[in-house]
Amino acid sequence: EDAKREKLKERLYELHNAAGRFFYEKLHSAEGAKALEYVNKRKISTAVQRKFGIGFAPSGYDELYKFLVEKGFSVEEMLESGLVMENKSKNGYHDRFYNRLMFPIFDIQGRCIAFGGRIMESGEPKYLNSPETIIFNKKRNLYGLNFARAAKKKEIIIVEGYMDMITIYQAGFKNVAASLGTAFSSDHAMLLKKFVTDIILVFDSDSAGEKAALRAIPILADGGFRSVKVMQVPDGKDPDEYIKHNGSLEFGKLLLNAISFMEFEIKCARK
Repeated sequence: EDAKREKLKERLYELHNAAGRFFYEKLHSAEGAKALEYVNKRKISTAVQRKFGIGFAPSGYDELYKFLVEKGFSVEEMLESGLVMENKSKNGYHDRFYNRLMFPIFDIQGRCIAFGGRIMESGEPKYLNSPETIIFNKKRNLYGLNFARAAKKKEIIIVEGYMDMITIYQAGFKNVAASLGTAFSSDHAMLLKKFVTDIILVFDSDSAGEKAALRAIPILADGGFRSVKVMQVPDGKDPDEYIKHNGSLEFGKLLLNAISFMEFEIKCARK
């Protein structure tokens, strides 16, 4: 059973790798022109696009499925990955992601284990993640932590979204990771404890961002970190917007002036 499970894990790493290449190539094809325009408009450099493997899931409902069949993956492996699903009518298979900008999610060893997809037109949900599998658990992974770990710093910046994480990274702050659209958990804290001693929470300054920070604070405060601080971007902007308008130097100043979690809690209580 164990040997079978390990073999399946290896196959799923290979499958995600192949899917990542497929999405990346689609972004740079005629089908991905609009999505690429969006990425460029968000001022993400070509080098950073390549490093993070940003891609595009095309509009056809089974293009990835056909590609994976060609690559020799079995239907069982595809279903196990969550990237392909069975049709309701049980007469075939379709892709989980289509017409979405794709962000590969890597584990701490840098292996692709899942994807997050941002819808390119109107529709819900705006962001969709891979389901949990034997290689992917949302509570035990943080987006970009593999890159943050390589920065070898004792402090880490935690943000909410993919784009915030990428923009902050591109601005020169390599020690940054994002939660995967899920509430911060004690598993996340335990994972971070292996690499860092200090945390700076940078969530949006709207009420949802404030609530997310207030939820994360007790978990981090109990996690045995040397320091837990909170930084709020002024004027209700998100970090991505702020850096684009004010530059990385000003963002660096905000980080230096991050307040202790207790001060932040008092500020919220006062409000």
